[in-house]
Amino acid sequence: MLALAWVTLWSGAAFVVYAKDKRAASTGRWRTRERTLRRLEWLGGAIGAALAQQLLRHKTSKRGFREPTRLLAAVHAAALCAMGWWAMSG
Repeated sequence: MLALAWVTLWSGAAFVVYAKDKRAASTGRWRTRERTLRRLEWLGGAIGAALAQQLLRHKTSKRGFREPTRLLAAVHAAALCAMGWWAMSG
């Protein structure tokens, strides 16, 4: 399951970057660009990004930022489930 490893790696990276950005926001330091956060999500980190948003309460007030992340996370999760089902049935 290379896809599972890929999503796990990028989700972990996205979670860490979100956590660092949350800390930077709290301390008034230099922030991570939203474009960078989006790229991490599209590379496979949407599940980690969605978890970070929820657990860290980061970027949750920006509906236009939160909802696409959740949608992409759902797509990634569905794709992983479909690949797992296909692998087990074949």
